[in-house]
Parts: sequence; C-alpha cells; structure tokens
Amino acid sequence: MLDDHDDIHPLFHGAPKSADFKKLRKRIVRYTREAIEQYGMIEPGAKWLVCLSGGKDSYTLLAVLHELKWRGLLPVELLACNLDQGQPGFPATVLPEFLEKMGVPHRIEYQDTYSVVMDKVPQGRTYCALCSRLRRGNLYRIAREEGCSAVVLGHHRDDILETFFMNLFHGGRLATMPPKLVNEEGDLFLYRPLAHVAEADCEKFARLMNYPIIPCDLCGSQDGLQRQQVKQILDGWEKNAPGRRQVMFRALMNARPSHLLDPKLFDFAGLELGANNFQQIDTDLPKLR
Repeated sequence: MLDDHDDIHPLFHGAPKSADFKKLRKRIVRYTREAIEQYGMIEPGAKWLVCLSGGKDSYTLLAVLHELKWRGLLPVELLACNLDQGQPGFPATVLPEFLEKMGVPHRIEYQDTYSVVMDKVPQGRTYCALCSRLRRGNLYRIAREEGCSAVVLGHHRDDILETFFMNLFHGGRLATMPPKLVNEEGDLFLYRPLAHVAEADCEKFARLMNYPIIPCDLCGSQDGLQRQQVKQILDGWEKNAPGRRQVMFRALMNARPSHLLDPKLFDFAGLELGANNFQQIDTDLPKLR
C-alpha cells in the first residue's frame, strides 16, 4: 500500500497514515499528473532538472514527481538541483544530507549571486527581479551541462494567480507564469507541474512529512513587496468567499478573446453583420505548445 517501505520511494517513508493525509497526497498527485498531461510535458526518455530551494513547494514537487515516476506515469530521468546563491547564514549542508539520505540523484551548485544582487540593487528596491534572472541563467547552464531538456520549478496555483494580479495591477497586461514554455534560446523547456496545486496543500504536505524547510530570508526580509500585497488581497477575498481562488484560477483557463479588448487576439475590425463571427473566436485562440 501507500506507506509500505517495500514499494515506495524513501521520500515518503514515515508518511502519516491518517485518512486526511492520504486524501491530501492523492489530491496533489492527481493535480500534478493532470497538469503534466494537459500541457504536454512528458517526453519519454527525457531528463529533467528539478530545482530544489529547500522550501515547502520544491519539496512537494520533488516528492510527487518521484511518486509519479515510481508508479510508471512519468517516464523521465529526474535530477534534483540546488543552487546555493551565497546568502549569509544559508544552511549549506541541509539539502545535500537530505538528498543523500533519500537516495535522490542531485547536483549542488555554488554561485555567489547574493553579492551581485546586493551590489547592483539600490537600497530600498526589491531584489526579486535581478535575483531571479541570475538564478534562472545558472539553472539553464546547469541543465545544459547535465543533458537535461527541461528545468522544472515548484510554482503552484497561488504563485500563478499572484503573478497574474501583479501584471494586472502594476504591469498593465493580462499575463502570468505559464505551466510550460520554451526559453529564449529555444533549447530548453521550463515546466511548472504544480500549476494546479494550492499553496496550502504544499505547506500542509511538507509540514506533515517533516521535510527540513529552509526559509528564504533574502526575500522575506523586505517589507511592502508587491507580491505580499497581492497575497493579502487574495487572502481577504478567500476569507470572505471561500473557493474564490479556484474560481479565479479557472478563469485563467477559460479566456475569451472576443470579450476582451486586444485586437491582436481577435479581429474586431473584421466583424460583419449576419456573418458567423463566433467561428472566429476559436480560430483566434492562441495555441498551447
């Protein structure tokens, strides 16, 4: 069964036997498999670089991917990778020891991007943009060196929603983080298999599994971040109307270009009286890769 040591990956050893945890685990696995299949992430025989920060989301990602692989539903090779960015106080031994204990193939890379960020970003400004670019560039390099076709990240449903509203409020565009994209060089995929999974489920799963969580003090030390403001807004909506987050997430999967205002997505100028204009709606929808 699910918790027998003889037939499960070490990442799940010691898993709670409660019905509540089993439901949680099955839900996360189901949603992850759904996203992988829906967005066409599987390339049989491929190798994925699974990025592990030490946070609750990346631990959940690592565990669920290994469960899917163990069940024969993910025919790819998995290589866990942690990028140690030289942040003072970062517990550099936690992840290597954990991955060794779990028998997970991995690579630990040290690159002092922290000093670069602190040097380049003016006081009072947020570090996220530059930090993210430097981290992403190093991960792409590592993926190429390891022969991986995809870089896999632990962004979940709430990350995607927050990014949508940040673009809406501050960027003036309707956009978010897609579950699947190709990098600018065109040689690597970037996947987000947890796209349908709620943050609360990741938090509860990682906590109940007692994974050694490493907090990100670099980002968490800055007050007033746009993402935190958006998160507070979404928390308020969810509190007043439980289930609101999932409704908004479904909206991102149900776009109607003819009912928005972007002439690049729908030929408003070409609308004609008496014509079957609704046929145009389907042909103008952007195709997923």
